[in-house]
Amino acid sequence: MSDFFNEAIWEKAWKDHGDTVVNNRKKAGIVPARAFDQKAGAFNEQSFNEEGRKRVKRIMNWLEGQGVQFENASVLDIGAASGVFSVPFAERGAHVTAVESSLPLVELLKENVSKFPVDTVKIVPEPFEDIDVQARGWSNAFDLVFASMCPVFLNWESVEKLLHCARQFCYISMPASSPENSLANEIWPLITGQPFPTKHKEIGYLLHLLYLKGYSYESLVTRETTTKEISTEMALQEMMNRLHSHDQPADERTRKTVADYLEQTYPSGQVVVRHGGRFGKVLVRLRDQNMYTREI
Repeated sequence: MSDFFNEAIWEKAWKDHGDTVVNNRKKAGIVPARAFDQKAGAFNEQSFNEEGRKRVKRIMNWLEGQGVQFENASVLDIGAASGVFSVPFAERGAHVTAVESSLPLVELLKENVSKFPVDTVKIVPEPFEDIDVQARGWSNAFDLVFASMCPVFLNWESVEKLLHCARQFCYISMPASSPENSLANEIWPLITGQPFPTKHKEIGYLLHLLYLKGYSYESLVTRETTTKEISTEMALQEMMNRLHSHDQPADERTRKTVADYLEQTYPSGQVVVRHGGRFGKVLVRLRDQNMYTREI
């Protein structure tokens, strides 16, 4: 059998890649459960502004177009943040279990769902990866399991954990390309002499393994970009963090080079940054899978 059709090889490749991602995060001092603590407020504002609401509406409409119904449905929202999807799920009549590990985001989530009747949105302030779904009674318990841009997918086992919770649908979204950032494109060659690096993303493993394992699913890849204006001080810090996370020198000499560039290029003290990339959306149909198994 060709390696291209060997599930075990693909599972191992994803696991090895995921371990590398984890190690890189650890070296950069990034703890996924705490990654959004410092920018919870800004993230919440972006989630519920006009642009954020339009994005959510597009995804909700796509889900409904694929047959997902929210009225009286049970939804498990993993990486719920401040309720960017939990709120519209509840507005359309769903009963939501919202899992979020960042405590600042949890506080904002509580505020955003306070308008709903008690128990419409149940908040679970824990990392999903630490939850025993069988002991929690979550096995096949939710009509829709929803995980949007949540950094829990490091191997096939993490996907199986989500699928195990769903009885009808499981939605997963993740990057389909390296992040595109206009500031990084400007400064990276200045520091490294090379273009900003691009890397393959986990969605390739996900789609191929879903295919090999016989799942029914719909997928969509879109390109999305946003624009923000930040101070040169914030731009400097963002670039230093980015360099550090990519194992590049983040010493005082590098800081001065970046700071001098920003001062000369953006004398107003404000930097317009365009960022985004390609993003993949996958809807797995567990209902079809279960019907097929019963027929057999």
